[in-house]
Amino acid sequence: MIERLSLNSLKFFYYVALYESVTVAAENLFITQSAVSKQLKNLEESLGLVLFIRENRKLALTSDGKQLFDCCQQIFQQIEQCLLQIRQHNKKDQNLILSCESTLAMKWLIPRLAHFKQLFPEFDVILLTGGGRVDFTTQDIDLALRRNDFDWGGEVFSEKIAEEQMLCVIAKNNIENNQKMFVSTSRPKLWQQFKNQYPEQFQNCKKFTLEHFYLCIEACLAGLGATIVSAYTVEKEIKYKMFNILSPVYQDGSSYVLLSAQPFESDIRKILFRDWLRSEMQSSQDWCRTLS
Repeated sequence: MIERLSLNSLKFFYYVALYESVTVAAENLFITQSAVSKQLKNLEESLGLVLFIRENRKLALTSDGKQLFDCCQQIFQQIEQCLLQIRQHNKKDQNLILSCESTLAMKWLIPRLAHFKQLFPEFDVILLTGGGRVDFTTQDIDLALRRNDFDWGGEVFSEKIAEEQMLCVIAKNNIENNQKMFVSTSRPKLWQQFKNQYPEQFQNCKKFTLEHFYLCIEACLAGLGATIVSAYTVEKEIKYKMFNILSPVYQDGSSYVLLSAQPFESDIRKILFRDWLRSEMQSSQDWCRTLS
């Protein structure tokens, strides 16, 4: 019998039974009502059964129709689950392209990617540096790690990863040269926020600007002065006692977020990376608390 049945007719039957309406089913299937009605007629003729009766302007299933509908529900759900598993399996074999702010990428993320690869060898994370808004289509990016200091638009999906942690550091052998303060122009509000946080301790400091945090860090390591940076980006230097800490760690009110053009749940790679990233940044956040 099954060789005489059209899968389309079963799909159309399923939608009509689900919505109890040929009109609504046609709208959801993006076809005409007449096409749906024709498929239902062909199905009933093929089976030699009456599947629907009209009650109060709605189509109600007969007992035979209810039995067929229950069967279709199970089968279509199994097909949907199978297709999802196939898509997820194929995605695991593809590289995940991540855009990340340059200093965070160089100083914090790259040293940890080998650990991620050990946990999830099925795919690689391809790292691109960048900041601000992301065009996921033209830039061919899967995820973007950013601070929440801009509007990324209502169509972008976001997951909060960790709070930003800020502090002031200076090279270990240059503790006295702390009147010159290097500040990144990538954070326009940073200098004023820092002065508000510590209005007396650093009132005599003179500000010098560089374009990126990593340039400020290098200037600091070179003994040119102190710098205000994200604690995440100088974790290694502090642990290896290359920097002395001049201020307690403080939060500037911003957070790191992971952005995606599609829901994270639609891609197993994104879920794995998101959860790993959140765990790693939480460990760094816990370490920051030990500095205060």
